[in-house]
Amino acid sequence: MLATRVDADLIRRLPKAVLHDHLDGGLRPATLVELAAEIGHTLPTTDPDELAAWYFDAASSGDLVRYIATFEHTLAVMQTEEGLRRVAEEYVLDLAADGVVYGEVRYAPELNVKGGLTLNEVVEAVQEGLAAGMAKAAAAGTPVRVGTLLCGMRMFDRVREAAELAVTYRDAGVVGFDIAGAEDGYPAVGHLDAFEYLRGESVPFTIHAGEAFGLPSIHQAVQACGAQRIGHGVRITEDIVDGKLGRLASWVRDRRIALEMCPTSNLQTGCATSIAEHPITALKELGFRVTLNTDNRLVSGTTMTREMSLLVAEAGWTVEDLRTVTVNALKSAFIPFDERKALIEDVVLPGYASAL
Repeated sequence: MLATRVDADLIRRLPKAVLHDHLDGGLRPATLVELAAEIGHTLPTTDPDELAAWYFDAASSGDLVRYIATFEHTLAVMQTEEGLRRVAEEYVLDLAADGVVYGEVRYAPELNVKGGLTLNEVVEAVQEGLAAGMAKAAAAGTPVRVGTLLCGMRMFDRVREAAELAVTYRDAGVVGFDIAGAEDGYPAVGHLDAFEYLRGESVPFTIHAGEAFGLPSIHQAVQACGAQRIGHGVRITEDIVDGKLGRLASWVRDRRIALEMCPTSNLQTGCATSIAEHPITALKELGFRVTLNTDNRLVSGTTMTREMSLLVAEAGWTVEDLRTVTVNALKSAFIPFDERKALIEDVVLPGYASAL
């Protein structure tokens, strides 16, 4: 029998899984201050608490373009091997502290070469940092498995290169691929060669779609490009009228194409009006494979514990709902089936049982 009272302490203890989380959007404020000082980069403030508040306020404009612009400062300190290793290691430790047992972290290597690093050096530095973080988390008794998604930026011309990197490092911790960046005006079909290449190499991929642009973006992602998951996908609701699913919505639901939903981030970019009315709840009840994610922990001032707590407090979610989205995430993770199955059966389900 599941507990009816869901408080912050209980949520903190629950095992969690996150599929949609950007490395350059989740730095510790204090780390950002330190690294910026080392390279002489000017920040809006050098007080970590004030900086965290500045990020949240600056990103809560209701505009995706302004939201993305806040990454100027985090990317500035992620142009060296040392900076990348530290950010990646701390990323893992922060997930572990939040009760995350499986995470997928994404970033675009092409955004980290302004300091002279090659794309390969960027990927290797990040993987070294992630490995160090996983080793420390395991030693502390809070193991977390982290896989990497390499991103291509849809408004630039290096998407195919990023796809090739994903293939090169698929046996070294990279588990999949994504395209990110400004969605409106930069359709996924502009990069069909990259997706065809990835399919030919049996590398799974997700696509940011249905956030800043509507149903055509989702249709392109799943039908033309063949995405196995959709980043955000909140505007799939435009194909649902009075609970009746249109053909695209039915395709997404019936084929278990996971929706990587990020409630707080969606409020900031104007894709949702409140946590209570966020589409994740209605889509969950309609049987879509919804997953819960943070998107950018620094920029959105959030954690998985906070996202879960908000849904419990404002949308009436139960522990069963939290367990459902966690299992959903692992079912759609870009790691082998036996590893997904083991995490669900040996970690997540027992973890929920013992917390109740």
